[in-house]
This record gives sequence, C-alpha cells and structure tokens, in this order.
Amino acid sequence: MSRIVSIVPFVLLTLAAAAMGAQFRPGAWYVALQKPAWTPPGWLFGPVWTVLYVMIALAGWIAWRRQGWSAATGLWLVALAANGAWSWLFFGRQAIGAALVDILVLWLAIAAFIVATWRASRSASLLFVPYLAWVSFATALNAAIWRLNS
Repeated sequence: MSRIVSIVPFVLLTLAAAAMGAQFRPGAWYVALQKPAWTPPGWLFGPVWTVLYVMIALAGWIAWRRQGWSAATGLWLVALAANGAWSWLFFGRQAIGAALVDILVLWLAIAAFIVATWRASRSASLLFVPYLAWVSFATALNAAIWRLNS
C-alpha cells in the first residue's frame, strides 16, 4: 500500500505541469503563424501528451524509489518545470524565442535524467526516451516556427 501511496506526489506534480500547459491554448495568434509543412495536426497533441505524462510520472517515481532524492529526481523536477513553462511562454506570452530557450533546457534535463538513471533504473531511463523523442521533434518545430516568423 505504501508503494501505491508514494506515487501520488509524482502524479500530482505531473498533473500540475499538465494543467499549467493546458491553461495556454493555441488560438488565433497561433493559427496565423507561418508553420512548416510537417507541423502535426492539433488533435495529435492531446493523446501524445497524455501518454507521455503517465510515463513522466512513472519515471520520476521509479527514479525516486531507486535513488531517493538525488540528482536524477532534481532533473525530473527541472524537466517538469520547463515543461509547464513552455506553453505559458509560447502561447501565453507569444514569446517564440523564449519558448525555444525553455524547450532546449527541457531537452537537456530529459537527456540528463536518462543518463543519471541509466545505472540505477533502466526502466526510468527508458520511460523518458519517448519523451526525449517527442521533445526533440517539438524543439525542431519551435525552432522552425521561430525562424519562419522572425
């Protein structure tokens, strides 16, 4: 039972980051931006992020169970904060360049988490690989939108 209860803070923190992002939605401003032809359809983001957020919460919890409060859990928290800030910067503030800096920090935190957890918990590391892949794509998309609209 204590194992199940111990995941609750990780789920709540992940939900908080998701809720932060959900407050700032694409609107007319985003629709009017020039975007590359390979921009995915809007409906894809919800399902992808739902799966990723489950994996993010699990990875943080597994890392914590294996290593306690460590550099890995610190990196998990940094990634979560950068994740939550991106939508505010991009959609809320309409600061494409600042969002690009934020997503680069996010990418680095995700990659560092994978490295930091590899020995102690391959499962925590591997749960972050799809996250890294998606954020790599999102970084390229953010950079392309910034370039096309600068």
